[in-house]
Amino acid sequence: MELCDECGRLAKQEGIANVFVSNGFMTKEAVDFAGEWLDGINIDLKSFSEDFYKSMCKARLQPVLDTISYIARQTDIWLEITTLVVPGQNDSDEELRQIADFIVNSAGADVPWHVSRFFPNYQYTDSAATPASTLQRAYDIGKDAGLHYIYVGNLPGSRAESTSCYKCGQLLIERIGYTIRANKIRNCCCPNCDTKVAGFEISSA
Repeated sequence: MELCDECGRLAKQEGIANVFVSNGFMTKEAVDFAGEWLDGINIDLKSFSEDFYKSMCKARLQPVLDTISYIARQTDIWLEITTLVVPGQNDSDEELRQIADFIVNSAGADVPWHVSRFFPNYQYTDSAATPASTLQRAYDIGKDAGLHYIYVGNLPGSRAESTSCYKCGQLLIERIGYTIRANKIRNCCCPNCDTKVAGFEISSA
């Protein structure tokens, strides 16, 4: 963390944003330590099951939930959450709904939720690739829970790669993979209905 602190402060001086990709195992003290220079963080919420965390990750769920809640409620760090949806492991309607409800209630409806497609690889090949229909189901569950921004990952060509206005449905940022094809946001708002679009404005220290 000390190395990140030194690099992060230098980056901020040059107007460069600092972003973490994290498993969420951070103490409040670590989050506070990074608060002056950490602009954004994407936390993997791998499941809403303690059994999953114990068997698959050799870890615990509650510290991850605590970290997400603390960052969302007590800091200005931009927060996004990713769930790798694994067939037969964390893809039930009940569990996906628990995750979506937790994000809405403990982090906020504006926090983006990325539901990513799993592919069998490396040390875990016991499940097939996630069907597109499962990702659509997760998307629908998130919308029903009240989340404003849900993205489908690892499924090129999905409309849910892009950002749309949650009020009127206007396409705001069109993406294909890592390519942005269009950005229609004007003054941080939807050009069609003037609804404010959640996000983080990068600024130097």
